[in-house]
Amino acid sequence: MALKALDIYKLLPKKNCKECGEPTCLTFAMKLASGKVKPEDCPYLDENVREILGASTRPPVQRVKLGVGERSFAVGDEIVQFRHEKTFFHEPGIMTAVSDLMDPDSIQAVVADVRDHLLVRIGLDLRLNGIAVWSASGSPDAFATAVEAVEAVAELPEVLMAEDPAVQEAGLAVCGNYRPLIHAATGDQYREMCALAVKHGCPLAIRAPDLDALAGLSGLCTAEGVSHLVLDLTSPSLHDMLNQATAVRQQAITRTAPALGYPVFLDTRPCGLPDAALICGVLKYGSVLVADPLSEASRKALLVLRQNIYTDPQKPIQITPGIYRVGSPGPDAPVLLTVNFSLTYFTLQGYLEASGTDSFMLIVDTEGLSVLTSVAAGKLSETLVRDSLKEFAVPDLVKHRTLIIPGYAAPLSGKIEDETGWKVLVGPRDAADIAEFLEKEWT
Repeated sequence: MALKALDIYKLLPKKNCKECGEPTCLTFAMKLASGKVKPEDCPYLDENVREILGASTRPPVQRVKLGVGERSFAVGDEIVQFRHEKTFFHEPGIMTAVSDLMDPDSIQAVVADVRDHLLVRIGLDLRLNGIAVWSASGSPDAFATAVEAVEAVAELPEVLMAEDPAVQEAGLAVCGNYRPLIHAATGDQYREMCALAVKHGCPLAIRAPDLDALAGLSGLCTAEGVSHLVLDLTSPSLHDMLNQATAVRQQAITRTAPALGYPVFLDTRPCGLPDAALICGVLKYGSVLVADPLSEASRKALLVLRQNIYTDPQKPIQITPGIYRVGSPGPDAPVLLTVNFSLTYFTLQGYLEASGTDSFMLIVDTEGLSVLTSVAAGKLSETLVRDSLKEFAVPDLVKHRTLIIPGYAAPLSGKIEDETGWKVLVGPRDAADIAEFLEKEWT
């Protein structure tokens, strides 16, 4: 279990020397318990205490980075079992599989699709993460050729899937400097795979028949000098995959099995329900997910699901308050008020663009709450509207004094008119009806 601040304080030298940058040892203990400082920051800890504190205060699921450059990504570094307890931090990397039995042109077509595909949702760019190269041939030359085909098209993070150390070494000779994930070490060849991981500075996936054996293999690999591990929990049974992933997260978070405190790798292809396995992987603790090329519909659904799960449930995604233009609005254009909850903003923006009506959107700061919630909580008020109209110089943009507010803000209409001197039109509750509303009500 993680040590509390007072437990940590008992292990400190209690010199209050301030050499760590904190005013007292108690302050240092409190920050160490919350992960804001490291044991190494105290110059007077002996090695045994430093080791105890390091094991207790580091994140229960270790952070592992794949790839280099702009498209690199990190997984792990998670501290909770359930998203609502705090949040999940590092979303799983979705890797598209190619085989060394494919010809280079076919491989490059898949890689280019992964490289170029972009889904923009609520102002954020959603992408697949990289390529998993699978050695189906067992040939070092064929594997190296497939990796070369990937490298010729894009600098994407890669998983090299070859259990034969000789085949793995051939792939690493091509891309070993770019930090691919080596997959996978087993009890039979872990020494050779660990040597490759150490030589190239790459993270290493490990696989074993059960969790006890996996924990043992984890210890053997760390003894060989490999500290960045990923646990392969792939199974042909979706039931077993879910149970093992949940058990690993639970044991890692509670620190009952520190040897299992690493990100989880799931190859969804052996499962008879690959789309379901991908969904479960996103929901239940997968960190690196391998899949065959996805259909457009599956890809969009998966990217949106991942975005939803890996946003902070206690902190809605927000838009910067201000005045936003749809089209090329002039002085006669309507002004529509709404909140800075990003989903509300982008929904309204989309329907306004579809209506073809040039307009102004006045976005007010409700701390990311929706219209209905912000009205109920008092975050959306007549004084906020008054101050926002002035702050963003809306009267200078239009020659009329008419403001359209959301339907759910109707109870505020009279107060807004009294406070601002503007005429208020109550718009529809559903943004999908805004085009019809403007056609009938705006002249």
